[in-house]
Amino acid sequence: MLKEFKAFIMKGNVIDLAVAVVIGGAFGAIISSLVGDIITPLLLTPAMEAAGVDDIAALAWGTVKYGNFLSAVIKFIVISWILFLIVKAFNAVKKQELLTQIRDLLKK
Repeated sequence: MLKEFKAFIMKGNVIDLAVAVVIGGAFGAIISSLVGDIITPLLLTPAMEAAGVDDIAALAWGTVKYGNFLSAVIKFIVISWILFLIVKAFNAVKKQELLTQIRDLLKK
């Protein structure tokens, strides 16, 4: 059973997934700070001033607290945008490599 476990762990997909989870966690912390400390205050300062609150979590409409929800929505949009840009850049590099390979084959 230990041999099977070792073989399972050493598969490329499992290691790739583990690395992706760790990098994703670190990336999530960076994005959380970017959104929570920079973007959200810049975007929601007028709403917070109008509501007379200093903390985003204190934004509320009656008993409905919407500040954290707005922060989560902004975080989602920022993460989605950054991932879109990363995938777009990766695809451009991949396309360039493919075109280079085709060119090299045609030269032969």
